[in-house]
Amino acid sequence: MIRTIITTCAVYAVLLTGTAHLAQAEILAMMNYESKTEDNLKALKLGGPAEREEGIAIVDVDPESDNFGKVLMNIPLPADLVAHHIFYDRTMTKAYVTALGKGELRVIDMTASPYRVKVVPVPECVMGEDLILSEDNSTWYLTCMESANVIVGSVASDEVTGIISIPNTYPHGLGVHSGINRIIVTSTVSGDMTDKDEVVTVLDATSHEILGQHKLSVKDSPSGEGPVEVLFLPGAETPTALVTNIFGATLWAMVWNEEKGDFDVHQAFDFGTLEAGVALEMYFNDAGDRLYVTTGVPGQFHIFDISDDPTKPRHLKSLPAGEGAHHVAFTKDERYAFVQNALLNLPGMSDGTVTVVDLEQEKVVATMDSLQTKGFNPNSIVLLPEWNSFAGH
Repeated sequence: MIRTIITTCAVYAVLLTGTAHLAQAEILAMMNYESKTEDNLKALKLGGPAEREEGIAIVDVDPESDNFGKVLMNIPLPADLVAHHIFYDRTMTKAYVTALGKGELRVIDMTASPYRVKVVPVPECVMGEDLILSEDNSTWYLTCMESANVIVGSVASDEVTGIISIPNTYPHGLGVHSGINRIIVTSTVSGDMTDKDEVVTVLDATSHEILGQHKLSVKDSPSGEGPVEVLFLPGAETPTALVTNIFGATLWAMVWNEEKGDFDVHQAFDFGTLEAGVALEMYFNDAGDRLYVTTGVPGQFHIFDISDDPTKPRHLKSLPAGEGAHHVAFTKDERYAFVQNALLNLPGMSDGTVTVVDLEQEKVVATMDSLQTKGFNPNSIVLLPEWNSFAGH
């Protein structure tokens, strides 16, 4: 089991004081992790824990720190939870941890010392994927891929306030835009990955009525492209969302058409032209002229120029990461990006490292293997609030 390197008191002194000296000396990240599979351990010639483990590790990821890669704190989780993603509310005073293995949502109070973890039962949610916040931070939406539901909750109380049923879909990604009163929900794949979908569903953000669906593929149906993540471009004059297709390895644009009261859709980029597959997460810089996308095979971090037209991104560079390159954490000053390399413990996508990218130089400057060498895969990454940028989310 990952051991605490320094005492709890010292950890929280570091986390909460925020002195200038400490801020320069470290960048702390929070990563939920799980034991690697036996086959993956053998492939990497690693040992692992005797029994399956899960937890949340707080690690110094600053490549210039003497403590680079050190695990400073560990929060144990149930070994059968299959904790998936970590999302902050918009004040970064709460962190939400979704789960694939149980109908539960965990809420971490980031203002308490030590941290307090609350369990919110969500029995109508099978395979909790993404948790997205409304722009005013009043409402959260939890997508449930294997139950065709989106659970709606109150940020203030974390009580469930509603359930949106989207029959015959596999909800994964979600984007909400209050300006046009619309929610977009992607439909990706069944839990056993045998039924790959190709559509996104558009909802009325107030009534939660299903208004229609869009097929995101130029191929004949069933294309199985698997729309997975959706992200609205912050501050766009015309509401515009981008969608990644995990199996089709494509990027799609959804542009609001005021006259129709619906979106126009088109394919914006084909990662096949880069010999890359498994398109996953997207992020924007603060200036709104750069788009970053991860692909899991091979693990890469892609940089696009979107200054002219975000629906026609111009590829600038692809940087190598680890197999299964997935989530990315960005520093507030946009100096560093930290790429978490693992996807669902899948063969060929379970590297287990974190790739450190210098965004100013646009190059990889370090690799952190602290979890990998202990036989674990990180499943997501965020920086602690002092350092974390939302990067368009």
